Amino acid sequence: MARPISIVPSVLPADFSRLGEECVALEKAGVDRIQWDVMDGQFVPNLTFGPDVIASVRDQVTVPFEAHLMVNTPELMLDRYVEAGCELLIVHAESTVHLHRTLGAVAELGADAAVALNPSTPIDAVAHVLDMVEMVLIMTVNPGWGGQAYIAAMEPKIAALRALIDEQGHDVDIEVDGGIGPDTIAGASAAGANVLVAGSSLFRDPDGLEHAVADLRGRATSAQR
Repeated sequence: MARPISIVPSVLPADFSRLGEECVALEKAGVDRIQWDVMDGQFVPNLTFGPDVIASVRDQVTVPFEAHLMVNTPELMLDRYVEAGCELLIVHAESTVHLHRTLGAVAELGADAAVALNPSTPIDAVAHVLDMVEMVLIMTVNPGWGGQAYIAAMEPKIAALRALIDEQGHDVDIEVDGGIGPDTIAGASAAGANVLVAGSSLFRDPDGLEHAVADLRGRATSAQR
């Protein structure tokens, strides 16, 4: 049975001077969660949001928040992002020496844990922690910047991950992040992803956010196998 489709916007393309208003508009448009791309300038070549920025917006919307922690040693700051109001924390497998321990620490803080894989990282990296996560994120760009082109070569990786999850019998979502828009979302969905992160394509839709969210959801749902 196909898993429900979730449309999750990245706020990277938003107007940072109006983050609260932008998040309110996203919630009104019908998104399922909002993703905060947390970058430290070391794990990736960019610097973005800290927990205080996220916390400043939390009481303006009710939609859940996820923190995509593109940072080195994320285990040192997990509590700050939970305190900021993020219900789901995504940790990169490449960013921590002790992935199993770090995912366990997320659960101990009362948040849901997820793990992300860069394009070159094989799915074997998460084979032994699938029982600890709500979701695995397959990056369809190299992390660090918004607006990059979708790497279609990741679709077999998505399919292989879905097969592994099903083989092990886990209830785990697959998220994709990078280059998702009207022309690429069907391929990701058909491969087995059901949580789709979109940034530039949402904010640039000439017909507005509500149209963009509905359009992407419809394309992803139609492509599901």
